[in-house]
Amino acid sequence: MVNKILSEDKKDDGIKLTKKDGAEIIKTLDKSEPLYKYASVEKEKVKVKLKLSEEKINKIKEICKLFDNEAGELINILHQTQHSLGYLPAEVQEVIAHALNVSSAHVYGVVTFYSYFTMIPKGRFPISVCTGTACYVRGAEKVLDEFKRQLGINMGETSVDGKFSLSCLRCVGACGLAPVVLVGEKVYGRVSPDGVKAILDAYKEV
Repeated sequence: MVNKILSEDKKDDGIKLTKKDGAEIIKTLDKSEPLYKYASVEKEKVKVKLKLSEEKINKIKEICKLFDNEAGELINILHQTQHSLGYLPAEVQEVIAHALNVSSAHVYGVVTFYSYFTMIPKGRFPISVCTGTACYVRGAEKVLDEFKRQLGINMGETSVDGKFSLSCLRCVGACGLAPVVLVGEKVYGRVSPDGVKAILDAYKEV
């Protein structure tokens, strides 16, 4: 089944998917149904349907043109699109796939493979806790649990007021500061569970 689907993708768009790239697609995506029905960072099936405005569609197309509509620039295009729109729902992926002349399944596979990309809206201040080896052994899990407790949300969720969302990163390249937390692009090093409240308080009045 895996080889069959990957073979079909190769014929459709000329992109050579490996089994590793396609594994997550095959687990969660029924190709007989529209792609927009599936959107979850936790890889659970959730029915959603979004409507993109013409302005957003044109913005996505402009981003693709910046990279000459090259399929090899997909990751850069996804980064730029997420930076502009905040997240990458299935309908956004379909616009990108059409512009690059690749299958929606291929774009979906890349989005779900990298933890940086999200298919759900992030909060105004996205919080990312590094769970790489150095951070993990120095207590990142306890820091993450404290963020969950104080915000009342789980991984991949956004607070009710829309201010904070919570996610994990595998490594941010600052192992000497472990455990590391990012709020947007601001880096906090050597964070302890006791320091979580102070971090959140700094953004609550913003």
